[in-house]
Amino acid sequence: MTVEILHIAECPSWESAQARAQEALTALGRTDVLVTTRLLRTPEEAAETPFAGSPTITINGTDIFPSDGRTSDLACRVYATPHGLKGTPTTEQITDALRTRI
Repeated sequence: MTVEILHIAECPSWESAQARAQEALTALGRTDVLVTTRLLRTPEEAAETPFAGSPTITINGTDIFPSDGRTSDLACRVYATPHGLKGTPTTEQITDALRTRI
């Protein structure tokens, strides 16, 4: 299983997304799975991935928060959370999304 954070350099939320994804995996008893990151530098790189803005969290190459927002634009992404729109989902949201896929 591969969990990857797709991100751009200008968007700092990828660090929180990586930490929260690792916390979610730990909560699910999957300490054997590491969360990797991939920096997208060009629109062409973004177009070749399931990128929907930075950060996009994927499992085995599929966005765990699917939307119609797939883009090749190098832009930040916002997530609807219980605390309003944020640059990354909560650990609980990531845990729930991963639970159905692992």
